[in-house]
Amino acid sequence: MGKFQSTKIIDLGSCAFRQPRATSHCRFIHGYRLKAKFWFESDKLDKNNWVVDFGSLKPLKKRLKNQFDHTLCIDVNDPILMKFQALHDGDAADIRIMDGVGIEMTAKWCYGAANEYLNDSTDGRCRCTKVEVWEHEGNSAIYGD
Repeated sequence: MGKFQSTKIIDLGSCAFRQPRATSHCRFIHGYRLKAKFWFESDKLDKNNWVVDFGSLKPLKKRLKNQFDHTLCIDVNDPILMKFQALHDGDAADIRIMDGVGIEMTAKWCYGAANEYLNDSTDGRCRCTKVEVWEHEGNSAIYGD
């Protein structure tokens, strides 16, 4: 039996990262304007014959912007995490401590956030099957089923 699918592209905002274990320039703080594509799936359409009401995604978009727009995402295992925390405490950086950083981990985080939101807002009728995040038009990463 087939499933219904739809997609939505959402701007995540401008975000900075640092890959503390990288031997390349990626070990330095650097940023991207992130964009993500979400794949939604359902066995059953809603009353409007939609997989997901795109207009209903405002709370999810707000959560995504809060996590990534004008923030500095730092790996929970970054050896200088306390220095970044001091910048945050000094109102010099808006940090988000994550279980891994970069577009792969950003895709995973977005996947989890989307599924949490959809499970609550659609009573489990709809789910996100994968998320693709672009750091720019040439590089992306995908996380999903």
